[in-house]
Amino acid sequence: MSTYGSAVWSGGIKDGKGSISTKSGALKDYPYGFASRFEGKPGSNPEELIGAAHAACFTMALSLILGEAKLTAEKMETQADVTLTKQADGYAITAVHLTLKAKIPGADDAKFQELAAKAKAGCPVSKLLKADITLDASLV
Repeated sequence: MSTYGSAVWSGGIKDGKGSISTKSGALKDYPYGFASRFEGKPGSNPEELIGAAHAACFTMALSLILGEAKLTAEKMETQADVTLTKQADGYAITAVHLTLKAKIPGADDAKFQELAAKAKAGCPVSKLLKADITLDASLV
């Protein structure tokens, strides 16, 4: 399987403007730039997109792992907080913290923690990132 995302950029780093798109069309010419990345202005940025991708990947991986354990989630909500840190040679994504709240009938906490940790380690986006990835998982 192969897919893609794309970006267009015009101008300098601070005054320039960009847009991002995805093959599926879920994002089409969506704006991003310096102000949305570093100043909290409207628009997207690479870190939030990585966060969304990581949250989606981890949650899907956990769904698969739960199924193998004969469990089915009623609902799972995952947030991936991505940390961008200034370093001597520029910036780096240094950490991702996953927060999962899940309602899984029949799951006990010990088994749930084991399966969530397995999903964190095994999801393809976790494998891609070299950042420190942490997880807080709770049954609700």
